[in-house]
Amino acid sequence: MSETTPRSTSTPTSSSSSTGAAIELEGLTKRYPGNARPAVDNVSMEIKAGETVVFVGPSGCGKSTTLKMINRLIEPTGGRIRIGGEDVTDMDPVKLRRRIGYAIQSSGLFPHMTVAQNIALVPRMTGWPTGRIKARVEEMLDLVGLDPGEFHDRYPRQLSGGQQQRVGVARALAADPPVLLMDEPFGAVDPITRDHLQDELIRLQHELHKTIVFVTHDFDEAIKLGDRIVVLRERSHIAQFDTPEAILTNPADDFVSGFVGAGAALKRLNLTRVRNVEITDYPTVAVDDPLQDIFNKLRSSGTNEILLLDKRRRPYKWLRRGDLMRARGSLARAGTPVSDTVTRDATLRDALEAVLTDNAGRVAVTGRHGEYEGVVDMETLMNSVHELLEADRLEAAQAQAELEVARTDRTHAEQEGDGRADGKGGEVRA
Repeated sequence: MSETTPRSTSTPTSSSSSTGAAIELEGLTKRYPGNARPAVDNVSMEIKAGETVVFVGPSGCGKSTTLKMINRLIEPTGGRIRIGGEDVTDMDPVKLRRRIGYAIQSSGLFPHMTVAQNIALVPRMTGWPTGRIKARVEEMLDLVGLDPGEFHDRYPRQLSGGQQQRVGVARALAADPPVLLMDEPFGAVDPITRDHLQDELIRLQHELHKTIVFVTHDFDEAIKLGDRIVVLRERSHIAQFDTPEAILTNPADDFVSGFVGAGAALKRLNLTRVRNVEITDYPTVAVDDPLQDIFNKLRSSGTNEILLLDKRRRPYKWLRRGDLMRARGSLARAGTPVSDTVTRDATLRDALEAVLTDNAGRVAVTGRHGEYEGVVDMETLMNSVHELLEADRLEAAQAQAELEVARTDRTHAEQEGDGRADGKGGEVRA
């Protein structure tokens, strides 16, 4: 039988402007014919309105099955599901799904529909008027960082993997559902695109305050995205349900420790955002600036290189003095392309990986549409790492001191016990 009361030391308080709805699972169970043991066994938990809760656990533990029972893509064998206080266990599943957004790994876009038609699907099915649907499509494309004029009439095959996932999220949110279910939605894209999509989701959640239930097998992703994390054992037994900070610093048992893995201090870099550290300005030039002006700005900047921005003010190349000397009137082959950027919602771990990948000693910070906003340098990131390692050292020293006190107290207690036993023995002999 699973732990039906989740362990939680603290939970985020949902915003007063939350548009999400609380979710309550009570004794949720799924049995398949022919199997003696249930796939999901008596799971109970409460998810607060407007928070992001991440299910993480080994393959086959039942996390996706549990998720799909919330919108009844998989019908539960037993238990109750309440959303916003309403029991939806026996509601018409089609009506229920129109009230819940759903995003999956492959984006799930209909290939014969344009981007606009895919996004408009649920609003149209629920009877929205044409004008409202059109406005909503434009709003959702802008919300997920895609230019409506450029992407409105494209088909899924004309999009990159990351763009398809953005459209998938836009479609899931188009009818403004209070709940968004996400089943490993970023699992099929490359690591850089995955980081950017995670940042986009964090930004969207800051704006929308939906209730998000997210499934992943990646504990680092869970730390980055979750207000709280549910670590699941076999058959969705709850091993620990807590904040990322609490799980990193105080895993419930060896099973949870196995998911945390080594380097807990570095994993806590996933808990700090780029917006929480110093973002500094850096000398920039535009791609259409005269070459002599670029050379003069680099010379007067006092730096070894300068950041070249494209016509939309997006980071394009790092230029050094030698690059300009060899440019011979053209920047086409000059400089080193910017291989990665981060947003303000990226984690310090994302920023550190980007700095190490780019070899520039810094990473450019970009806005919602990729426009340049500043840089975070290696020194800032290393200071954060040192602070975390020092905090770990102090915590370890404190724990060691507490163990020594406990050991001393136990030794004294044992000695006193032996003394009393000796005393009693003497009285008998007397």
